[in-house]
Amino acid sequence: MIIEVLKSKIHRVTVTEANLNYIGSITIDEDLMDASNIIQNEKVQVLNLNNGERFETYVIKGKRGSGDICVNGAAARKVLTGDILLIMSYAFMEPKEAKSFNPAIIFPDTKTNKLI
Repeated sequence: MIIEVLKSKIHRVTVTEANLNYIGSITIDEDLMDASNIIQNEKVQVLNLNNGERFETYVIKGKRGSGDICVNGAAARKVLTGDILLIMSYAFMEPKEAKSFNPAIIFPDTKTNKLI
């Protein structure tokens, strides 16, 4: 049996831009991607703490050190600049592996979206 478990989480980042006129995805500062073990084009689940919206999209690499969190395309209607998000990705693994697996969870500064 294979189960799906939390692989990565960026806990509480602030939306810096919502760009409706982009093809789609979420742009994340490359520093945050590295620290949370999320890679470009990886599918993520995004939870908006301000309005309860949840959606899935894929990640685009943002400028390193910029603090950018930009929600693009149709999902831009689900956020406002300044909203607080949780961004998570998951992995499939055997239960035995999952029991000892430790997800990468980071807690950036919500004012700057930079690592503390």
